[in-house]
Amino acid sequence: MKNQKIEKRPVDVLIDRYAEFHKKPANRYINYICIPLISFSILGFVWSIPFPHLNFLGSYNGYLNWASFLIALVIYFYMKLSPIISYIMLIVLFVFTFCIIQLEGWQKTGGPILPQMCVVVFVTANIIQFIGYRIEGKKPIFVENFKFLGIEPIWLLSLVLKRFGVKY
Repeated sequence: MKNQKIEKRPVDVLIDRYAEFHKKPANRYINYICIPLISFSILGFVWSIPFPHLNFLGSYNGYLNWASFLIALVIYFYMKLSPIISYIMLIVLFVFTFCIIQLEGWQKTGGPILPQMCVVVFVTANIIQFIGYRIEGKKPIFVENFKFLGIEPIWLLSLVLKRFGVKY
């Protein structure tokens, strides 16, 4: 029994692999800020892509859009890895969605244009994140495998869950 190797879950393998690229404190702090900004900007940009008007939705027409499908795919991916993480990420995405709806309202009253703002946030956060990778001395992990763009948010969430002793 002592020599029996415990096999890691796929979620742990992915999170551990991502964590290998984020060992230096400066890079980790950069990612604590940039990962939510990148995730939010992607969702906001996809939200702003024109979606066909569907009469049967009535006043809810603006709430079913391309971002709805993105959210469904992301949550499905996370559900396959860890139900707890998928539930928490769904709540996070609802908060992001609420903020995006508020920004749309602000845009209608003369505020910044949502897709342009999302592109600026995305580009800026990625530039800062590349600085973090430079500090780390490694190439960005998502260059190796595009799937790691989806792992970034749950890596960050896993750190929070571990801090509070929640098993995911």
